[in-house]
Order: sequence, then structure tokens, then C-alpha cells
Amino acid sequence: MTSKSWLAAGIGIAALTIAMPALAQVRNFNIPAQDLGTALSRLAHQADIQIVAPDAVTRRFRSHAVQGQMETRAAIARMIEGSGLVVASDSGSVVVLAAGNDGEAASGPKAESVEPEAAEIVVTGAHPIAESEAAALARQRASDSLVSVVASDSVGRMPDQNMAQALGRIPGVAIQRDQGRARYLNLRGAPKNWTTVSFDGINVISPGGRQTLFDTIPAAIASQVVVRKAVTPDMTGETVAGNIDIVTRSGFDFPGLHVAGKLGGGVQRIGNKGEVDTSLTVSDRFQTGVGEIAVVLSGTYYHRSFLVDNFENTWAQVARDTRPGSQDRYWAATSTNKFYRFTNTNWSGSGRVDWRINDRHRLFASAVYTALTENEARDRFVFNMAEQQSRLPTGTTACAAIAPPAAGTTGYADICTGNTPQAGTVYGIPLTIGISYKDFLQSVSTNTLGGDHEIGDWNVQWRANYTRALDDRSIPNTMTYATPAFGTNGAGAGSRVTVGYDYSNPLLSRLSLYTTQRSTSGVLSQGGAVSDVSAYPLTLTGLSGLKAKDVTDAYTGKLVLSRNLSLLGHESVLTFGGQYDRRTKIARERSLKLSTAQAAAAGITTDYASELTDSMHDGGLSVGYQARYFDLDTLLANLAKAEAAGDYAPNTANYYRVSEEVLAGFAMLKTTFDWGNVVAGARVEKVSNEGRAFVTLAGVSTPILAGNDRTLVFPSLHANVNLDSSKVLRLSLNTGAARPDYSILRPNFTYSDTGQTVSGGNPQARPERAKGVDLYFEWYTRPQGFISLGGFYKKLDGVLFSATGIFNSTALNSGGVDRSGYVYSTTLNGGSGELYGIEGVFQQQLEPYTQALGLPDWMGGFGVQANVTVNRGKANTPDGRSVQFPGASKLIYNVGGYYEMSGVSLRLNYQYRSPWVDAIASAAEGGDLYFAADRQLDFSSRYAINDRLEVYFDVANILNAPLRRYAGDASRPVEFARYGQRYEGGFRFNF
Repeated sequence: MTSKSWLAAGIGIAALTIAMPALAQVRNFNIPAQDLGTALSRLAHQADIQIVAPDAVTRRFRSHAVQGQMETRAAIARMIEGSGLVVASDSGSVVVLAAGNDGEAASGPKAESVEPEAAEIVVTGAHPIAESEAAALARQRASDSLVSVVASDSVGRMPDQNMAQALGRIPGVAIQRDQGRARYLNLRGAPKNWTTVSFDGINVISPGGRQTLFDTIPAAIASQVVVRKAVTPDMTGETVAGNIDIVTRSGFDFPGLHVAGKLGGGVQRIGNKGEVDTSLTVSDRFQTGVGEIAVVLSGTYYHRSFLVDNFENTWAQVARDTRPGSQDRYWAATSTNKFYRFTNTNWSGSGRVDWRINDRHRLFASAVYTALTENEARDRFVFNMAEQQSRLPTGTTACAAIAPPAAGTTGYADICTGNTPQAGTVYGIPLTIGISYKDFLQSVSTNTLGGDHEIGDWNVQWRANYTRALDDRSIPNTMTYATPAFGTNGAGAGSRVTVGYDYSNPLLSRLSLYTTQRSTSGVLSQGGAVSDVSAYPLTLTGLSGLKAKDVTDAYTGKLVLSRNLSLLGHESVLTFGGQYDRRTKIARERSLKLSTAQAAAAGITTDYASELTDSMHDGGLSVGYQARYFDLDTLLANLAKAEAAGDYAPNTANYYRVSEEVLAGFAMLKTTFDWGNVVAGARVEKVSNEGRAFVTLAGVSTPILAGNDRTLVFPSLHANVNLDSSKVLRLSLNTGAARPDYSILRPNFTYSDTGQTVSGGNPQARPERAKGVDLYFEWYTRPQGFISLGGFYKKLDGVLFSATGIFNSTALNSGGVDRSGYVYSTTLNGGSGELYGIEGVFQQQLEPYTQALGLPDWMGGFGVQANVTVNRGKANTPDGRSVQFPGASKLIYNVGGYYEMSGVSLRLNYQYRSPWVDAIASAAEGGDLYFAADRQLDFSSRYAINDRLEVYFDVANILNAPLRRYAGDASRPVEFARYGQRYEGGFRFNF
């Protein structure tokens, strides 16, 4: 089979077997004439073999009926007669079909219409992992640029509820988790906002802005996912690391009425909380007087409750700690424990109508809605170790002896009391407790009208899209309690907390609580042990409620024209087009605040203990003391009383409206040679931003307007060299620019005339520019497998960092005060940088080699999927420092082993991501913030009772791996939490 025929082949369909002599066996077949792809799948099931065929052909033809007893080879020949397909390879159990050298035959029972190339990879059969792998590789092989493809049967194969989990096993993709679930993706170590997301080729905005919240997208919504790592001119210029295109389902993916779904349930080990996981897809096709119409409706629902305990610390060098060795001492300024009770619900609904008017014209309309609600009840305990650090006695010599703390001091950062940064005791410190309820909703609604037409020699494609992204971050009620003030010379310290701290184990910051004794001279000491924090005198200090919504509306219009032509005797395709985008994000907040006196007047009890249940925290972490959960019903009742007593006031200081308008045009030319093809072109984008907000000037809330305009050019060149029919060498030269997020472009400012400082957004922030090169070798081993090795390099300019500079604007000048020279804390463009690395992939099943290796047939069910990415990167901050590139793990790998045979499918997968920089910080704060290495082991199993029904059982996070962050090095933990194993089982059906 030639390279050219593979490039034309498109997508594969498959079904896998065990027995080597299957093709020679005589079997009884009963397969009526129907869509060729469906017929081949049924034949593969009945013959217990694997068939890989080009989907572009199988979609166009109907099969001949195959009925009666015959050998499998004869059945295949009968079925494909007249389609132009031939047997390209035959291993005895795996048959690869390809278009014959003469192209598709003119005769034979042809289907009435042609499905476009972007159709779903249809995968059916008894061995889903190998089948989906083969189908994805066929699409990947046919691509004109560097891509990775996840076939529909792979999305959700592991215990993958959301899209971040499903894509985490793609080469170069690293997961960043939040609250125990995969939320963000870093592609090739790049920042989260450098990867764009599209639905069916139309870029969409996320509730999180340019940082896509992948946990809002259920994995089950996708028929396939294409990860494009090399940017081509038809992709938006803000695609720097790559684009993730989520292809939703079409009714034409199936031959007729189709019903498929999933019903599952499970439990979260920590807290023994339950979960429900369901999905349903219904589609059908209808002949009309003018063409054919296909309709598909899909819905998903996932619900789980779980408990989490965590600890968090902040670290700092203490200016008054001047004794020998102080330069290496970092003290915990605060220690915090949070005990969470979560209820998360993720649901989606989608619908699509396709109208094939004829072979040359198609129209469609689609709508997708996805949503994630997060209800969180949180008990928060903050121990402020450093509150009285200004009282620390100073000295530059070594301590003469270990002694109690000096009168009126707490012992914080005092090595003369025997304290060290890792262990010790502090006396009379404050405890602040916050009980709150969060009611978050993050959703995306995207709606598209489109058409594909052949008009003369031209192919015309048009799309019109409206998307709304909502981020409802409301916190209905927060009540805060605190111990008494320290008082003069520690007079109030006796009613405060003494804490014995132990940070020696980075995996467990443990606090032992005591009462505080105060002598007549003001010396503080440890009293009796306290096991329940409610034993301390805690009084309400305030009540607040927040209603906050960020809404982004996006409009997109896109027109693409292409035609075939001959360039110097070579087949070529000229493609050009234009796109218009307008996005507007509006952030609004309203808040309700009551003082202690106002709360008491409203009938709200000010005593902390009255808010509690009898249930102790049960989130799986032994923090050294006990705390009871607050009662949610009581908290909400208090909110009702507060709302009756006070009004919500607009937070104009946090309001902003940022608009972005992008007018783009592109052109590219694909030219085919005997050895492969070249795709070259460029994209031009004119980007206009406008931001509106309010700033307080002379005590008056004053509107402020800021904006900028830029024109950017993005050239690219891609060469695909077919070394032979199974080996490809890909070279890509590309450019891109990641635009600043809307929260950065907002013109919100606050200032201090006393400190001569300004903080806020940066409407003049520039895009982060990148020039890249990719070189990859791909080997598609026969009959099914994949080996790849490649490297990438990106030269960067203007990388964004949180930093300080000079305000350098007259926008805040008022009352004769010039604030243009104030110190400005914001997000600033740094200098140059670079990001580079190598990727390797190995995917192979043992089955084709068992006979040659002398192994028994049952061992053919074993297979392996593995990939590794090695990243390196650095960037220059605005102050000239060279730092490790934020978000870039030096090592990422995924290793999975699977076994499939006789309807049984088992897979064990391990993911590893080495530590990475989360945020840049000063040395005085303990150093840059890092996420510790992320490790996750998952297991999935399924048994196909028949080709319509299967049962499954999955285990996620087998190792109970923690989320862990630290400052500078692992001895200074910043955050730690475990989320426990998750078990789920159920059944899937397909009719």
C-alpha cells in the first residue's frame, strides 16, 4: 500500500481478535446489505478478527450481503466487492484494507451521500483499546501537521470523567489538579493559557478566561479529540502550545437509529461518599424529498460528594531574626487547616442537526451546553504565628542558653527558646476561624451554524458561532470568629492559643494545641492540652455574603475557500479565508457585610460553638487536634437574617468590562510531491482591546477607559516526508502569540498616596510571542502500532510575570497629585525566554508477534502504551532574573499496560509529572512556589457480555497521591491534601 493511499485513507474502523487461524475457519455469517463500515464491524465481530479500513471509503459505499457458511477471507471479499478496497496486509487475525491503485470503483452499491472528512472515528469490536488506538493512528497518519488523536472509544476508557483526565495520557500533555480532580492542562510544559480549545473547529472561551477549565467539559461529550501541536495558518494566532479540538457527535456517524449510554455509580474512599455517572446518546437519520437529515441528542450527568482535609503554610524570613544562621532560616508565618465538604455536579446537553442536501452541499446546526456546579462547605482555621514578630528580641550572637520567651513575646522565630523553623512552640497567638458556603457554577454554551459546499471548482466552508461562558463564584455566607486581642504586653494572651508545631514531615504539618499561661511579669507558657478548638473563647467578628458573576459573550464568523490546482506539475490545494471574533467579558460583584453588633441585632448568635454539629472532621488527615463541622442549615438561616437586615452593595472597585475584537485573514498552500507534501502560509490578525472599570479619585468612584491595538503576522511552514509507506518525517516552523487574559487587561487600580504604590490590571500588557520549530519521526508499525521520536524548540519574547515597575501613566492623577511615578504591582512583560524538549512514544500489542516468538495465543492480548516528554525552559523576569519556566515539568511520562481477550479488557495506567514552578516569589518569601511531583495510578476493567452490553469497574488514584506545593524546597510545605481512591462500576449499552 502506497503512502498516497494512506494519506487519502482518513479514519480507520476496527475490531480485534485472538485466534491466529481465524481467517481460515469456516463460519456462519448473517450480515445484510448496509453501510459498509457497519457491515465490516459486524463481520469482524462474527469472525473474531480485527479489520482496519479507510473510513473515507467505507462511509461512501454500501456492502453486499454476506450470508451462509464460508471462510472469513471469502466473506471479506464478498462484502467489499465493488468498493475499490483491497487487502493490503493479512496477518491471519488482522486485516488491513486500503483503496486500490486504480482508486474507487465506479460500480457497486454506492451510498446516497458522502460524509466529510471530519467525521467521527467509528470503533466497534471486542477489543476496544486496540481498536480505538488503530483508528486514532489512522487519522493521525493522514494529517498534514503534527497531531495526536484520541478516538471516541478511548475517551472515557480509563476512569475519565472530564476532558483533562481523558487527555492526560497524550504525549506532551501534563495535568494540573485542583481539589482532587484534573482541571488544567499544560501542553509541552507551556503555560495553561497557551493552549486553545475548540468545539468542531471553532475556538471557544472558558469560564476561566484563556485558562481553560477542562473539568467543565465531560469526556463523554466527544466523539474524538484532535490535539494539534503545530500551528497552521487556519488556526487562531493565540495558539502557541497547541489546540485541542473537541469533535462532537453527528447523526451521520451511525447508519440509522442509534441509542447508547452508560449507567454507573461508585464511592469515594475518604468519607465513603457516593457518586453517580450517566450518559445517553440518541441519533437517527431521515430521508426527505431533498437530501437526508440526521439528528443526534446527547446528555451526561455526573454527581459526587467527598470530604477533604488539608494544611497550608506561608513562609518568610524574619527581619528581627539576626542571630547566626538567620540567612538560611525561613519561618512559618501562618499555618492553616481547611476541612472541606464538597458536592460537585457536572452535566451537559448537546444536539446537532445535519442536512445533506446532496453530495455537494451540507448544512448543520449544533448546540453544546456544559456545566459544573461546586457546592463547598468549608471550615477554615488560621493560626497566625507571626502576628507579634515585631516583639522578637534581637541579637547577633549565639544564644547563651535555651530559655522561656521574654516577657510580652510569643517565642515566634526565637531560636533562644529552642524553636527552629521545623519544630517548636509559640505562645498566645491568635486563632481565626471562618465558616463559609460556596455555590459556584461554571458553564459554557456554544451554538454554531455552518455549511460545506462545492461550488464549481471551489470548496466553501462557513461558520457562525455564539458562545457564552459563565463563572458564578458566589459565596453566599462567610462568618468569621477570632480569639481576643493580644493586649498591652500580652494582657489578653491568656485567652489565646499556644501551639506546638512540627513541620519536620513535609507530608504532615502537625499542630498540638494548648491553653496559654501568663505570669505576673508577662512571660507566656504552655498550659493544658486542648483537643477541640471550640474550647477557646471565639467571638463573631463579621458576616459577609458575595454574589459574583463573570460573563463572557463571544461571537465568531468564519469563511474558508479552497480549490485544487496544479503548481509546476504538482497537485496543490490553495486555501484562504477570514475570521471575525468579538469577545466581551464583564465581571460584577455585590457584597453584604454585617459587623458583630449588626449581626447580633439581626438575631444572629455570635458564639462559635452554637454553629457546630456533633460530627468531627473526617477528611483523612490527622492534623493534631479535632474540630467539629459547622451546621450548614444554621449558616444559611443566618444568611436569611443578614439579608433581611442589610442590603447587597455593588463592588464597583472590582467591576470591569474588557472587549476584544480580532479581524483575521489567512492563506496557505499545500503542495503534494512524490515524497510527501508541504504546507506553507501566513495569518494576519488585527487585535483591538478596550477595558472599562472604576477607580476612586478624590473619594469619588470615577469611570476609567483604557485600550490598545496591535497587528500581528504569523507565518508557518510544514513539511511531511513519507520515508516509506509506514514512516513519516514531519518538520514544522511556526509562530504564535498568547494574548493576555482579560483579568490582566482590566483597568482596575487601587493606590496609596502614603506608600506611593499602585496595584491592579495592566491594559497595556503585550502578547507573549513565540517562534517554534518541531521535528518528529513517526513509524506506524504493521499491522497496528506506533513509535515516535521528536523534538521541539520555542523562542519566546515578552513572557508575563507578576512583578513591580513604575506606573508611568497619568490616568490616576487628581487633585494636583501626580501618581505616574508610583511603584506599580501588576502583571508585566519580561524579557526573552526559551522552551524546548523531546518526546517519545511507543504503542504496540503483542498479538501480531506471538506466532513468531513461539508464544501461546492467549498472550497476544497484552499491549503497552507509553510516552515520555523531557522539557527544559527558562525566561527572564521584568527585573532581569532568569527563572525556570512556570508550568514546565522537566519530565512527564505515561506508562500503561493492557490485556484484551474474549470480551475482557483490562488496563493499568501510571502518570508521572516532575515538580514545576507555580509562581515566582522572592527569596524573603521562601522562594518560588512549586507543585511537587504528581503521580497517579488508575485501573479500568470491562467485560463485553455481547456487542450491545458491557459491564465495567474502574479505580482512580490507587496510590492516594497527594496534592502538594512547597516554597523553595520540599522542606517548606505550602499546601497538602489527599483525596483518596475513587471506585466506580456500572454498565454501558449500545443499540
